[in-house]
Amino acid sequence: MENRISREHLGLLLIFLAVFVWSGIGPKDYYTWVLEVLPAVIGLIAVLITYNRFRMTNLIYLLICIHAIILVVGGHYTYAEMPVFNWLRDEFGLARNYYDRLGHFAQGFIPALIAREILLRKTPLQRGKMLFFLVVSVCLAISAFYEFIEWWVAVASGEAAEDFLGTQGDVWDTQWDMFLAFCGAIISQLVLSRRHDKQLG
Repeated sequence: MENRISREHLGLLLIFLAVFVWSGIGPKDYYTWVLEVLPAVIGLIAVLITYNRFRMTNLIYLLICIHAIILVVGGHYTYAEMPVFNWLRDEFGLARNYYDRLGHFAQGFIPALIAREILLRKTPLQRGKMLFFLVVSVCLAISAFYEFIEWWVAVASGEAAEDFLGTQGDVWDTQWDMFLAFCGAIISQLVLSRRHDKQLG
């Protein structure tokens, strides 16, 4: 594998960095911003470290970039106050700002393809029902662990973590978050597996 970054991947990196810099300029709350963008920063570091040793498909890097942008936009506004989703809430009489729901759907949709690629390339698993099941299970585990992190932050920070949790008064928010990640992992595989297989091939 070549040691230099491809133009497509460099373009994605520059797009993310531009949005990241924008998100850090005057966010609603810097503490919440750090909490929200940290997973994106960790993901970027992981991509850079593994890029030459385990280069993934273009589809995966595109999805990672989209997910990272969702995170940093949420960090800038907080998930409960994203303006476009506030407009949708008010225009259609919705119960809440649903940007948080989008983020948790993406938390299943995008890691599903990452897990699928790693399992297909690094284990004896073949395409089929077991692969599908294990990918969904991995995404559910990631979602549950993220809910643990939100819980720990809330315990440590008290009311200061309200914007990070983004529950918006919904007592079932945690269950909704994991359910949407579950749905995202299933839909991702149903919709993108064929395209992913072509790139893997």
